Amino acid sequence: MLNSFAARASTLLLLLLSSYASRSQGIKGTIRSANGESLPYATIYVRNLETGTTSNDQGYFEYPLPTGKYDLVFQYLGYQSVVQYVEVTKGFAEVNIRLEPQTIVLKDVEVRAGKEDPAYTIMRKAIAKAKFHQQQLDGYEAEVYIKGSGRLIDSPFFLRKEMAKEGLDSTTAFVTESISKVKYTRPNTYEEKVLSIRSDGQDNNTSPLEYLRGSFYDPMVGQAVSPLSPKAFGYYRFEYLGTFKDRDYEVSKIRVIPRSKGDDLFVGELSIVEDYWSIHSLHLATSYMGINFIIHQIYNPIENKVWLPISHQFDVNGTFFGFEFEYNYLATVKNYQIKMNKDLEVDLVIIDEKVDKELATKLEAQNKNMEPETTQKLQSGKELTRKELRKVLRDYEKLEMKRDTISDVQYITNVTIDSSAYKMDSTFWQAVRPVPLSKYEIKGYQKMDSIALVNQKEAEGDTVKTKQGKEGFRAYDLLLGNTYKLGDKSHLELKPSLLSLNFNTVEGYNFIYELAYTKTFENKTWLEVTPLIRYGFSIHQLQSKLKTTYKFGDQSLALEGGRYMYQINSKVPIYPIINSLTTLMLESNYMKIYQKEFVALNYKHQISDKYRVGISAEYANRIPLENQTNHTWFNQSDKMYTPNAPINVELGQTNFVVHQAFLTGVKFSMKPWQKYYIKNNEQQAINHTSPEITVAYDNAIPLADAEISFHRWSIEVEQSLDVGIRGRLNYRAGGGGLLAKDSISFLDYNHFMGNRTPVQDIDVVKSFRLLPYYNFSTSRSYFNLLTHYQFRKLFLSRFKFARKRGVKESVFVNYLGTESSLNYAEAGYSIDNIFRLFRIEGVAAFQDGVYLDWGIRFGVAAYLEEMFDFE
Repeated sequence: MLNSFAARASTLLLLLLSSYASRSQGIKGTIRSANGESLPYATIYVRNLETGTTSNDQGYFEYPLPTGKYDLVFQYLGYQSVVQYVEVTKGFAEVNIRLEPQTIVLKDVEVRAGKEDPAYTIMRKAIAKAKFHQQQLDGYEAEVYIKGSGRLIDSPFFLRKEMAKEGLDSTTAFVTESISKVKYTRPNTYEEKVLSIRSDGQDNNTSPLEYLRGSFYDPMVGQAVSPLSPKAFGYYRFEYLGTFKDRDYEVSKIRVIPRSKGDDLFVGELSIVEDYWSIHSLHLATSYMGINFIIHQIYNPIENKVWLPISHQFDVNGTFFGFEFEYNYLATVKNYQIKMNKDLEVDLVIIDEKVDKELATKLEAQNKNMEPETTQKLQSGKELTRKELRKVLRDYEKLEMKRDTISDVQYITNVTIDSSAYKMDSTFWQAVRPVPLSKYEIKGYQKMDSIALVNQKEAEGDTVKTKQGKEGFRAYDLLLGNTYKLGDKSHLELKPSLLSLNFNTVEGYNFIYELAYTKTFENKTWLEVTPLIRYGFSIHQLQSKLKTTYKFGDQSLALEGGRYMYQINSKVPIYPIINSLTTLMLESNYMKIYQKEFVALNYKHQISDKYRVGISAEYANRIPLENQTNHTWFNQSDKMYTPNAPINVELGQTNFVVHQAFLTGVKFSMKPWQKYYIKNNEQQAINHTSPEITVAYDNAIPLADAEISFHRWSIEVEQSLDVGIRGRLNYRAGGGGLLAKDSISFLDYNHFMGNRTPVQDIDVVKSFRLLPYYNFSTSRSYFNLLTHYQFRKLFLSRFKFARKRGVKESVFVNYLGTESSLNYAEAGYSIDNIFRLFRIEGVAAFQDGVYLDWGIRFGVAAYLEEMFDFE
């Protein structure tokens, strides 16, 4: 350990010394257009070192270099590159550059009505070769400087004063900078070592990998379709803007035009290197939920073999709930060390069969007879049609996948942070920063440094501390909740009881008070003890239960017991707050409850991300309850409360007598085709890559005084599928039945997730929309299916104003099949993401194809479930 520390210290010392030695010499200057306008974030590439930097937002650059002669390339999108030779001796050599607009020359191609735009043959070749570029390198190493800078432009008027007091205004930018070494290994492994980080505290763990890993050679970039996707022609039109010369390369400029504008497509310009069919540079924009993303990238030939990005710029701006903001993200990549894939170290000549039909036919006939091995085809150097190239690359990928022993892992990213990464001061950053700070960023750092100074003085006792000791118990904590630290590894949490006040016709107004004591032990084990009390003012009854959970590794054991109220359907089809409102305001008491005195034991084991199992046992005395109040806020003469025992088609009245039951069960869930990514050596599941299949068996054993006896099974499959671009299918299908039922209570029937309230669950396939809660509960076999499909474009979403605001449209169809449900079905249409928060649905119900009922339902925007990981 001592040797390791000494090595790190010596490395850091050498880095600092070299930084201080070189900061006194190098190059500096400004980059302007021919008419004198500053060119922000222009690229300065040191060709003989394969390193470089960019100018700042004012077109100014300052880059330290040791003594020597340098071959500099100055680049800016839309302008001719300038190559200049500079000798650095002492001090900074001043280099002021004027860039002329690119001289765009139209090729000798006839473009007229009835003729295909030449952009299409260029894009066909570039798309055909995209997979080639993805596989071209076995790996690379590089150094990355990354800077994220965010600024609040405007805010709601009623918050501006308070935000200004906190220093949140448009004149100050929050900045994060980092310097990293990155390593890529084909096909999917990225490693990053963060050497240093400087931040104002807003984003200490910024990493460039999330941006640099994405590639426009992939079918998707973020949430949008890449112009180089195999399906690009279905989503884009392309327009040839001309060809320009960049050093010794011919580069064609293509306008990218979405066939229909929306959140999922790019618009802008893409430049393609002729013959190589690789990206030269791009300027593309897209949007998501009304937030705009503008991407600039400049590529350079590394070792004259492969074009790789050396400069990334991401500009993000938008308005969210009255807060207008901008965020600029800049990354420069230098010192590439590449390792070529020897299988693909060849210059391919691609023939577009739509243009050169005769030659393509001849080549396909020749190559068909040869049928060489896949790698031999790639290395042959022969001319290939786009069709042949696609087939060969598909075969090559299949061979590569067979060599990959971790087929479930889609990509791997490992980030390590040097122990001294946060210790570099402003002097160090001034020496190594390749891009000078803007005035907003300077002010942000000044503010950060002043806060750090105050904190240091407080720590040293030079200023009066504003808080003495720990805050103790406050009376309003009983209503609003709070958490108290009891020791290094234990704490006590008071749950907010104010939000637990509800109403039902059995208890009247009722409230819940809950505590949670947590104790953490060694080896990632912890114990939680949760006592809970509940009081109903109309039933005049105090209830309580206690749950103790011990978690060890991926397993947990919970013991629970007491006397408490539960809904007849244990899946909780109606939330207490919703029931309170419908009962008090609409005189509709949908919730049906009973009481049980019980003790239960539950064991859960997360075997892996793919498999988990649960085992349960419970002995309960189950007690029926009746309404105790007819209180309501708005008395409606034509309505009255329904009994607490619901109506059921099979049973009629569902009243039951006090009885005991001993219940056991086992549940097994699996995601057999789950895909993963590995981040920092921890495997994490990727959403929507496998259906979840749950198989359950439970029974009631007539033990001691227990009277109930049955055996029951069920199976359920749930999945969310991305269909095409921005289309998403959610479904939940399930079935089950009883194998035997010597004695069964209505409590043990198979109940379904109905809904009669105007409010719909956030999970779009969790419940029906109009189904009565207990009408079709059954002791026989059943099947149900809930489906929901969100369209990319339907009616409203065809209009630009709706798509720009993130509005989505969906249709859904639900079905319940039991012996008595008469093929109950629902069909509906929904408008989602209204004001980015809400959803409205219209739905109709049918039995045996005959219209039954209709309704309107309101809910929270469905995408928020995934964003906040709701269950």
